[in-house]
This record gives sequence, C-alpha cells and structure tokens, in this order.
Amino acid sequence: MEKSSASPHRVTQLLADWSHGDNAALAELTPLVYEELRRLAHYQMTGQRPNHTLQTTALVNEAYLRLADQTNPNWQSRAHFFAVGARAMRQILVSYARSNRAQKRGGGAGRIKLDEAAILSPQQSDEIVDVHEALERLATLDFF
Repeated sequence: MEKSSASPHRVTQLLADWSHGDNAALAELTPLVYEELRRLAHYQMTGQRPNHTLQTTALVNEAYLRLADQTNPNWQSRAHFFAVGARAMRQILVSYARSNRAQKRGGGAGRIKLDEAAILSPQQSDEIVDVHEALERLATLDFF
C-alpha cells in the first residue's frame, strides 16, 4: 500500500465515520493508516527473537483484520485507534508465543486419564496418603 499524505484530522474524521457505520470510510481509511500500523508492528517485532517466524507484514495484517472486524467501533481519536492497534499486535505476539510454548511442551500429545496412568506401588500409595493427610492437617492451621 502506498504511503499516505492525509492529515491527522482526515484520519480522525474517517474513524468517526466508520464508528457511525460508514463502511466506505473503512475502505478509504485503510491506505491512510497502513504505514503507521506497519511502523508499530516493526516496533513490536524489535523485542522478538531474531529467528521469529512471524513477519512484520503478517503482524500488521492480523492486527488490521482484528481492527476491521469490530462491530460498531467507538474510536475516540486517531491516537486511540493506533493504541488499540498496538495492543492487538501485542496480543497476537503473546498468543503466538503461547502456541509455540505449548507445542514445545507436547501441545499435540494425546491426553491420558490420570487413573489410567497412575499404576501405583504399595509404597507410592502410602506416600500419597501421607501427603494427603499432611495437607489436610495444614489446611486446619490458621496462618493469619
């Protein structure tokens, strides 16, 4: 998308029009805010690891989809729009990181019911009962 030379007032007016249900305003707004969203995405990506698989353009596109998908947005100003955009980008990065961490921790592994996996020896059973009883006694104490 090309860089915009629109005034901040025009962007604010388009945001207000969009907030009032004018979808044509969203279409006109898109090229006007793209470069600033891209700059925000680049800033968000600077703190990420060097071999991050999510690229700046993908982050901008995902954030823009979240912004554009809002029903009856209530944009207070241009700054409000970009603040919400930056927050959406952070949320995308956090979700992405959580997803990667879950995959590292066996996120795709099948679940096994505890009773199926817990084949206990008599000694383990005694230890479990001892721990349970100790926790029960601890729960009766008043620490405050």
